[in-house]
Amino acid sequence: MKTIALIAGVIGVLLGGLWLLQGLGIAHVRPILCFANCTTMQGASSTWTIVGIVVLAAGVRAIFYSRKRRSGDNGRMSN
Repeated sequence: MKTIALIAGVIGVLLGGLWLLQGLGIAHVRPILCFANCTTMQGASSTWTIVGIVVLAAGVRAIFYSRKRRSGDNGRMSN
């Protein structure tokens, strides 16, 4: 379960960071797959900034969860 959380967290951090930078107008990425009349995003977007922050924070939280030890473990082996 923690491995899945780590993978999801890394993906969340990468996508959230990209969406945050795009929302702030710092990064400009051309659409890769387009099924409708797609256009490149022009300028800053508060929607994508907020989405980026939320996904980035969720990714960081998932990474911390995956790296956290169980309480009571303390590195001792139980018999």
